Amino acid sequence: MAMNSSALMALAAGLLPEETAHAAAVFSVKLGMMPLPSYVPPSMLAATHFGLKFPSPVGLAAGFDKNAEIADKILATGFGFVEVGTVTPRAQPGNPKPRLFRLKEDKALINRLGFNNAGMKVMRANLESQRGAGMLGIVGVNIGKNKDTENALADYGAALTHLYDQGDYITVNVSSPNTPGLRMLQESGRLIELLDGLIEIRNAEAERSGRKIPLLLKVAPDLTSEDRADIAKIVLARDIAGIILTNTTIARPDALKSARRIETGGLSGPPLLPYALASVKDMYRLTEGKLPLVGVGGISSAADAYRFIRAGASLIQLYTALVYRGFGLAEEITRGLADLLAKDGFANVKDAVGADAK
Repeated sequence: MAMNSSALMALAAGLLPEETAHAAAVFSVKLGMMPLPSYVPPSMLAATHFGLKFPSPVGLAAGFDKNAEIADKILATGFGFVEVGTVTPRAQPGNPKPRLFRLKEDKALINRLGFNNAGMKVMRANLESQRGAGMLGIVGVNIGKNKDTENALADYGAALTHLYDQGDYITVNVSSPNTPGLRMLQESGRLIELLDGLIEIRNAEAERSGRKIPLLLKVAPDLTSEDRADIAKIVLARDIAGIILTNTTIARPDALKSARRIETGGLSGPPLLPYALASVKDMYRLTEGKLPLVGVGGISSAADAYRFIRAGASLIQLYTALVYRGFGLAEEITRGLADLLAKDGFANVKDAVGADAK
């Protein structure tokens, strides 16, 4: 009997080198070797955010499908939406290998990949092909800058323009710890300059095409409360549709068990969860619940997802947990989330957003 991608990912997590395992998982999904859900999300999980109707709030985070090779097939496994990338204007190999490390005892990962991707032209061709074949579902595009680019706006603007008609939303990623200087773009002055420039480009594309794409901002978990307050003010004063909280962390919690905790790079998985959840709680308070937040970081169960939603996240995303559990996790969390909402008497998932902050 053919092995599906969930089984392959779980097997690969134990036997294959990290990047080899990732490539094998992508290839298996491309061949259609993935679990197809038997569960149709109930209407209580459907909600509209920034003009898009999400069938469920459970999404796949950027980083898995870097070049948008399998977005259509990932959507078929039970995700409510998929975010592809991070993509840069020019193809780049990323940082030297090894650069991806499993922390098995912690069910976590450390990566210092450095935006390795095939570039915006390849991503566009891949998305055009899938959309031409009738791809159904919401696909966000996560954009970044090339490592050697000094003019950040030029790179982000190029990617935004080139992929504008292929994304349902565009995420501006200024939070990876693995591209030198990238996180400095979260500083108030630089962030204002970048966002104002991208909004101007987006508005020009909207006028040309007749379709206005939502812009989201993805930030780091390692910001201070003052940093988050500044970002909240900047975003609320501009036409930014939402904030994704968070990227990986450069922190190393004392509770980490794996000897590989000493590796440099961004940490993801369960050890990230407290940082990401605290960021969601803080940003929901700072924005007064006025715009959608996307919670990501260490979510591996329906209970985790529900905690993020009650803290203020309108949507949630998974990634690291899939490495250890496989694609069947999307359906498991979606089912469990519906049960938790019903148990607490919520008619729709939107009613639970920020419930613990109210």
